[in-house]
Amino acid sequence: MAVLEIEGDTALVSPVRRRRSRPSGLFLVALVWLALIGLAAILADFLPLVSPTDMDFLGKRAPPSAEHLLGTDQLGRDMLSRLIYGARISLTVGLLAPAIGLVIGGALGMLAGYFGGRFEVITVGCVDVLLAFPPLVLALAVTAYLGQSVLNLTLVIGVLSIPAFTRVARAVTLSLSQREFVVAARTLGATHTRILMRELLPNVALPLLAFFLLGVAVTIVVEGALSFLGLGVPPPAPSWGSMIGEGRESLDIAPWLAFLPAAFMFATVLAFNIVGDTLRALTDPRPATL
Repeated sequence: MAVLEIEGDTALVSPVRRRRSRPSGLFLVALVWLALIGLAAILADFLPLVSPTDMDFLGKRAPPSAEHLLGTDQLGRDMLSRLIYGARISLTVGLLAPAIGLVIGGALGMLAGYFGGRFEVITVGCVDVLLAFPPLVLALAVTAYLGQSVLNLTLVIGVLSIPAFTRVARAVTLSLSQREFVVAARTLGATHTRILMRELLPNVALPLLAFFLLGVAVTIVVEGALSFLGLGVPPPAPSWGSMIGEGRESLDIAPWLAFLPAAFMFATVLAFNIVGDTLRALTDPRPATL
């Protein structure tokens, strides 16, 4: 219980719940998992792994063993190798697609929130139209016209992520555009570019970064869903979504073929969510609740 003295009198007040300044142990575990997955994906070519496309029809659906630590799939391919190489594709799409939304959507949102007027109306209208467009239809159209590839999949998901980042950047900019430091900079004759880059961008960047990490988690799930439906990268390149789709046919005799990539996807998405939510809480400008 905290003690408050006012003009010689002593009063008791309720304890103040302070925001934790240290990240939790779960946050550190999430960082370690993401670091391990990222390093494995980057260094996959240098690790002592079997090629993810080498098939062994005599060893189909083999359980975990010394030769194949996580077993083999329905074509005799090493599951551990395919999981690590699949992480490379899932993380590439998961990081690059939200980056497109972060750059384009963040810029549009800041400009709309700062200048307002007709530009804001047009930007918000375009964002609403893009949000109303069925994402699966867009993915099907792009895949049918341009073909299946990591680049096309990244572009589709990146374009679909622009509205969310635009809304976040616009909302934060609107809350800051009339603050004292912006008004003071405008009064001193600072240009619009200087105000946007020096005053607003540093304050908008942290919420956008936290939202970016949450967007990575969502994008990994979206990529997995599209690959599960056959709209992702073409075979034999592995991805977690396509591995889940291939493993569903063997659930009764080899359930690990679907459960292992699902577990890797779940752990990675959960880790990104924990890291993003922790950063959002640490960068939240609102005061702690009394």
